[in-house]
Amino acid sequence: MSISEKHAKWREGAYKKTIEKFPERKKEFKSSWGDTVEPVYVPGDTCPNYDKLGFPGEFPFTRGVQPTMYRGKFWTMRQYAGFGTAEESNKRYKYLLEQGQTGLSVAFDLPTQIGFDSDHAMSDGEVGKVGVAIDSLRDMETLFDGIPLGKVSTSMTINATASVLLSMYIAVAEKQGFKPDELDGTIQNDILKEYIARGTYRFPPKPSMRIITDIFDFCSKSVPKWNTISISGYHIREAGSNAVQEVAFTLADGLAYVDAAIKTGLPVDTFAPRLSFFFNAHNDLLEEVAKFRAARRLWAKLMKERFNAGPKSQMLRFHTQTAGCTLTAQQPDNNIVRVAIQTLAAVLGGTQSLHTNSRDEALALPTEESVRIALRTQQIVAYESGVADTVDPLAGSYYVESMTDRIEEKAAAYIKRIDELGGMVAAIEKGYPQQEIQDAAYRYQKEIESTERIVVGTNKFQIKEQPPKNLLKVDRSIQVAQIKKIHAIKSERDNDLVKRRLAEVKKAAGGSDNLMPKILDAVKAYATLGEIVGEMVGVYGEHKESVVL
Repeated sequence: MSISEKHAKWREGAYKKTIEKFPERKKEFKSSWGDTVEPVYVPGDTCPNYDKLGFPGEFPFTRGVQPTMYRGKFWTMRQYAGFGTAEESNKRYKYLLEQGQTGLSVAFDLPTQIGFDSDHAMSDGEVGKVGVAIDSLRDMETLFDGIPLGKVSTSMTINATASVLLSMYIAVAEKQGFKPDELDGTIQNDILKEYIARGTYRFPPKPSMRIITDIFDFCSKSVPKWNTISISGYHIREAGSNAVQEVAFTLADGLAYVDAAIKTGLPVDTFAPRLSFFFNAHNDLLEEVAKFRAARRLWAKLMKERFNAGPKSQMLRFHTQTAGCTLTAQQPDNNIVRVAIQTLAAVLGGTQSLHTNSRDEALALPTEESVRIALRTQQIVAYESGVADTVDPLAGSYYVESMTDRIEEKAAAYIKRIDELGGMVAAIEKGYPQQEIQDAAYRYQKEIESTERIVVGTNKFQIKEQPPKNLLKVDRSIQVAQIKKIHAIKSERDNDLVKRRLAEVKKAAGGSDNLMPKILDAVKAYATLGEIVGEMVGVYGEHKESVVL
């Protein structure tokens, strides 16, 4: 069958069926001079690489996971937000929704991410600083007050304590009158990249993997629309990896989760369709587009070949965040341009949702004005640039296709090496991905310091600047307020019930029962995050990083 015949078959098949189910944004897409913009462009019949490309929505998904992509619906526009108290963050979420944001993305403070209550000694000075402080169900109720959780998609950047925060979210939704099977969203829940690059782990790897597979199992039955993990290359790239390493280590993490879940007895197609990924959008526009395309194609092949997974399980669906590590404190308005380039890379690469960083994030938490500009950047690309009017518009570019092939090939070689080391968990224990990232980060920084790599406004084109003004700062009074809330909760709740529920969490942690129902019961009794995690630490212990020299 010739490419033109395949094109016609796709147009009348998958594409037409998708339009019937999800109508396009417009009746007709046109260029500025009036010509029709086709849904997808294909090379001539003699193109040798066509089988690598396929059509959008078809294996190997190089050109996207949906036949219509943005012609039917734009990506979900999220802004990562959360700071101080639940009350303050709730106001920011409502502001962003009023400005046209289409999904929430919650940032939690470091104590919440690691599982310490705000009154713990380890929390001192960190409460509410890099995200919102959540100690109990009461805080979560406040965080989403007036926001109907059954009608909004919520992404939560939480890993070691994802089981507890998801339970709190479910409990709040139920209080609002929504059933768990109505909820739509994502928990990051990717603990392996914490050991590799980020550091907000609490438990050792083995029990952490058990908790994750418990979440897979629970959600497949009770919260079927929820994305149970967002396998994150974002933080791997922020730690200094290059594009190939970001793809390779992220997909290797994904393979480890799939393998662990299958070993517990879960059929691959019961949980894999709800896996999602989280990538970084860096400055090199065309390389980044190729990176996203290569990741999609390689994941499809790996899932098909290794696990005999079905088409939905082969689809690599991903969220993107623009690169925080590229933002500069010098001339911060330049960051608006960087974020615009990175936004284009994500959209041209076929992302399913996107968060754009704000211009002042190298200095402080973003102001409302900065957040609005960041959101407007997405909206301008969506509504004014035209890049969303056809699917995979850079397909067929000699450079982009060559780069896609090269990234796929080099990432596959990394995954082969990780397999030889015994898989990703064993590779992490040996320090392999950590060392590779450190070496790449060192090379990148040397290039900047030698001016081989130019960062505008930092190592070239500098100007004399005044100290920044009107930065958003979190006051220490936030910690005092959170501690008062904890004391109030403990005096108001049924503490005998809390003790019984915590004992059930501990028993499940030491046994084989799924932890999620027990954690959900404890949350509903207003046990605090720190209390629930403390019971699990009592069984599992705490992870201590070993330095490999």
